[in-house]
Amino acid sequence: MSQNPEAARLARARLPEGLRPETLAVRTALAPSQHGENSEGLFLSTSFVQPDAQTSARRFAEMEDFTYGRTSNPTVRSLEARLAGMEGAEAAVATATGMSAILLLGMGLLKAGDHVVCSRSVFGSTISLFGKEFAKFGVTTSFVSQTDLAEWRAAITPSTRLLFAETPTNPLTDVCDIAALADIAHEAGALLTVDNTFCSPALQRPLALGADLVMHAGTKYLDGQGRVMAGALCGERKLIVDVFGPTLRTAGMTLSPFNAWVVLKGLETLALRMKAQSEATLAVARWLEQHPAVARVYYPGLASHPQHELAMRQQSGMGGAVVSFDVRADGPDAARAAAFRVIDETRVLSIATNLGDTKSIITHPATTSHGRLSEAQRQAAGIGQGMVRLAVGLEHVDDITDDLQRGLGPLA
Repeated sequence: MSQNPEAARLARARLPEGLRPETLAVRTALAPSQHGENSEGLFLSTSFVQPDAQTSARRFAEMEDFTYGRTSNPTVRSLEARLAGMEGAEAAVATATGMSAILLLGMGLLKAGDHVVCSRSVFGSTISLFGKEFAKFGVTTSFVSQTDLAEWRAAITPSTRLLFAETPTNPLTDVCDIAALADIAHEAGALLTVDNTFCSPALQRPLALGADLVMHAGTKYLDGQGRVMAGALCGERKLIVDVFGPTLRTAGMTLSPFNAWVVLKGLETLALRMKAQSEATLAVARWLEQHPAVARVYYPGLASHPQHELAMRQQSGMGGAVVSFDVRADGPDAARAAAFRVIDETRVLSIATNLGDTKSIITHPATTSHGRLSEAQRQAAGIGQGMVRLAVGLEHVDDITDDLQRGLGPLA
């Protein structure tokens, strides 16, 4: 980067202290190039030219400057800086997907003989990763109730190194007490990682509540328009740089510059989207709660939710943008048929497995996100055949409820 006086005048990377998350979401990034671009640059380059062999040797040894695309990139670095600022973290590392962020977490922290305590209500692939894939390498995992602190405490062993929670969970929207879990973890000499995908830093900042690490599937709300895959870990610099940095460089779960640039732009509207989508979801959840064809609604913003008060404290008074509901039916076969009818009768909602999009997405968790689990695992997680998950986008609320009514109306 040029160091001439004009470039120095244009550079605005150093921001004043105390800026709010909404401002950090727009302004945090590396300094612009000598051209003074106002929108962060997209650096599509696998390698970076070094001025001389001595500098090249130093940069490859220290891994602080840009050398090779698998280890560092200016666009990816800008995303990491922005997300870290929004989460109140010292540093962040971006990965190719949310699941690769959890893989990086395990590879960086765990070894054969170590033990993990994880909520049994987390995303289905997370259960498989901890319960099956890590087990191949001698790491054991105990799955416990998301909300029962006594179960978490009882599952701790002398070899416990990590507690992992997702809050709210997918798709039941169970909420865990982050501060209480942090206390349990730290008393055992373990770390607490919180999957903050559903809330994002716009609603919830787990590090401020005592968590050690925050994990994101940036594919969801951080991008916000269903365009790219991305993941991230946020936390103390000694963990992000010293522990996860070498593992990432070796294993290569690297986020592409283009995907980083898309998520970087998505973060600029995150707070506005999360507020609007949370308000719309609350309206849809209240409508569902009154519908005669609906047996139960799962949404933290409702007063009927078991952890409503906790959710409101942790999530900035908002419930998020995902609501799930059980269709009223007798028996699992009838419940599945009813859920499929509700989904198939929609004409506006997208039938897909993603969430966090501006377009509302409807899905059947038992056969999609949790389809690879056994029926016993699904039952333990509380996911029945009659459950439908709705990730509310930015359409008009009345159009969303009208679309749901097409399938729910005949079932009433």
